[in-house]
Amino acid sequence: MTRLRFDNAFVRELPGDPESGPRLRQVEGALWSAVVPTPVAAPEVLAWSRDMAGRLGLGEADIEAPAFAEVFGGNALWPGMQPFASNYGGHQFGHWAGQLGDGRAISLGEAIGSDGARWELQLKGAGMTPYSRSADGRAVLRSSIREFLCSEAMHHLGIPTTRALCLVGTGEPVLRDMFYDGHPREEPGAIVCRAAPSFLRFGHFELPHARGDVSLLRQLADFCIRRDFPELAGSGDATYAEWFRQVCTRTATMVAHWMRVGFVHGVMNTDNMSILGLTIDYGPYGWIDDYDPDWTPNTTDAHGRRYRFGWQPKIAGWNLVRLAHALSPLFADAAPLQAGLDAYAVEYDAAERRNVAGKLGLRECREEDLALMTDLQALLHDAEVDMTLFFRGLADVDVEAPGLAPLADAFYDDAQRADAAPRFEAWLGRLAVRVREDGMDPRARRAGMHAANPKYVLRNYLAQEAIDQAEQGDLSGVHALQDVMARPCEEQPGREAYARKRPDWARDRAGASMLSCSS
Repeated sequence: MTRLRFDNAFVRELPGDPESGPRLRQVEGALWSAVVPTPVAAPEVLAWSRDMAGRLGLGEADIEAPAFAEVFGGNALWPGMQPFASNYGGHQFGHWAGQLGDGRAISLGEAIGSDGARWELQLKGAGMTPYSRSADGRAVLRSSIREFLCSEAMHHLGIPTTRALCLVGTGEPVLRDMFYDGHPREEPGAIVCRAAPSFLRFGHFELPHARGDVSLLRQLADFCIRRDFPELAGSGDATYAEWFRQVCTRTATMVAHWMRVGFVHGVMNTDNMSILGLTIDYGPYGWIDDYDPDWTPNTTDAHGRRYRFGWQPKIAGWNLVRLAHALSPLFADAAPLQAGLDAYAVEYDAAERRNVAGKLGLRECREEDLALMTDLQALLHDAEVDMTLFFRGLADVDVEAPGLAPLADAFYDDAQRADAAPRFEAWLGRLAVRVREDGMDPRARRAGMHAANPKYVLRNYLAQEAIDQAEQGDLSGVHALQDVMARPCEEQPGREAYARKRPDWARDRAGASMLSCSS
């Protein structure tokens, strides 16, 4: 079990807080604070990722050993672990929030996987840190299940993301006011061990810039390039420029993937944006059911809808502008930063064109194909059509005799379907003409469309059903979802129930529709 090897570069090479422990404080001139997880009463492994464990060189016997639950429940450390919470700031809902930091996430160290890759292991919900502010540093089972399942589901969808090694129940209750209405209740507690090559966020660079600490800002940038972008060589403006350009293009790729599958992050604050272009911090996220570009799963954002589905590309660009501003002291002029921002727009456009081609089953995306997709999205919105089911069913439409029958189950309302049928049939006729002209082999086209349009996504109501079971002590729903979402683009006979549109009961139920940030 202790064969994991750690190379804790972050704490070794960057300045740390001279004070250790969880006392709340402003931490200046340092990027991390030493703090150990707070022990829990009865740690128990509730679920784990076989794939992620294998990358670390861990097997089933390792996971089942009592010591594993003790370590990943926060009660013990393995040799080589140096637990810490990192220090960062961020813009939240468009406003500068000052110091934020890891308020309930404690990194155990940087493990070197069996393939030589670096994996920072981080316990979310492991207790108080200097950055916990008014919170208790804990997490509840419902939010922990959602993060565990979604991290792995996103990975299997081919979307850049942090990973999840395991979900551990703590055996202790956690008090939460889920609706922020003055009626808190106790919920079962849990801890997720998440893993990533790096947990550096835009906010890590914003905080030293806001404090005028250019030396610390430069030290962090140099470290990030050296550890996380080792392919970049040299120093000075040219290296910083290429680094920033890669951050921008990776972010574009990530967000385009979100848009492809209907994922809504829900809280795209700059402290929730990864320097590596990974989806990070699964809080009040959601999946589009009926296509609605104005939908947000976050109750906190219900009025302004800043982080709505259709705005995600725009918000990512806004966040990159904030990062560019933070990095500006490292550059002699602004031209390289503007070039990086321009690269974001170019890469997002290219990725969106790939999305259109893949989802419609075309060799390439022409200008007229962008208009074809825009017209379809307007139809989907007007007729309240399920995004996932429609695009999956599109592969079954006969382009020689296009009709709406393979898509009937995607509509939430029969009357709306009947009313919109002529417009959809006209649109399908346009697509059929384009596909026949494109000339792709039908089998290759179908396979490509299935790869671009998953059959199974982690809809909020599916996750909530598994949470309801888990809170009664039954983890079978979690394990079943984990297994289904590991093969999201494949047909899985007997599992059709996981590919159904949102039921009526879930339309407005908390957890199955919108969620708060309370976790």
